[in-house]
Amino acid sequence: MDSHLERLRQELEDAIEGAGSSALAQAPAGKWSAAQILEHLFLTYKGTNQGVAKCLERGTPLATRSTLKHRMATLLVVNFGYIPSGRKAPERSTPRGMPVNEVPRAVATELERMGLGLNECERKFGAGTKIMDHPFLGSLTAGQWRKFHLVHGRHHARQIRERIGKG
Repeated sequence: MDSHLERLRQELEDAIEGAGSSALAQAPAGKWSAAQILEHLFLTYKGTNQGVAKCLERGTPLATRSTLKHRMATLLVVNFGYIPSGRKAPERSTPRGMPVNEVPRAVATELERMGLGLNECERKFGAGTKIMDHPFLGSLTAGQWRKFHLVHGRHHARQIRERIGKG
């Protein structure tokens, strides 16, 4: 696994270390619990992995041309590491009630798959090739996908720590 995804894995493990199922399931009114945040991350990793698999299966990148708005958002998130607050998660990454005890293992599995798939995309298409689109950031390279997931995961790891009383 590359350094961004390895750091992400470690960050998430550290955030939930020592937290039992009941701590992971607690949530402030109107907010996601730590387990739901982890499930959201799992769903984003799974979605990335599905896109990567499609690229590799078709033998070609699926990226479209980024707009100025996409390029500015990528600069903000990927280059500066800033996740604006108040953005609603896309429906496909909204938690659906995965069992609390299954979520951490599922996250780790998808992260491992992501590392392998993104590495294969870089090998097959080149490190500078934009491989597929992110719904808010537009087209990203494999390296930018890794960095996005690190920034996004850190954002949510802070929330997880707050939910379980570590923050």
